[in-house]
Amino acid sequence: MGLAITALYAGLLALILMGLSIWVIRGRGKYRIGLGDGGNPEMQRAIRVQGNFVEYVPICLILIAALESTKASVYGLHALGIILVVARLAHALGLAGGAGTSAGRFVGTVGTFVVLLAGGVWCIMRFLAP
Repeated sequence: MGLAITALYAGLLALILMGLSIWVIRGRGKYRIGLGDGGNPEMQRAIRVQGNFVEYVPICLILIAALESTKASVYGLHALGIILVVARLAHALGLAGGAGTSAGRFVGTVGTFVVLLAGGVWCIMRFLAP
């Protein structure tokens, strides 16, 4: 099966990234901004949500793939994947409403950090006790 679990969550997260990218592209058209954010708060928000996604998701997927390659628990891998997908959706939706702080942003940040911490520690533990 290779990295089938990782592939599932990479696919779901790719679809979320497509949505975030479309948000940025539509904003560029709506506000006639070719590069940067043009000082527009909506564009700043859309660009940062997309940027935050691409800053955190790759390392989380690398952790999941690394764990899957060591035959880690399927249930644990799915837990990390589900938490990551829900967290990134919550983060994006929480910021899409325009508020700098929101429940969605908080849930998204905490969920992403849970995946980073749990995945990182789990990877180290797999190395120390194969």
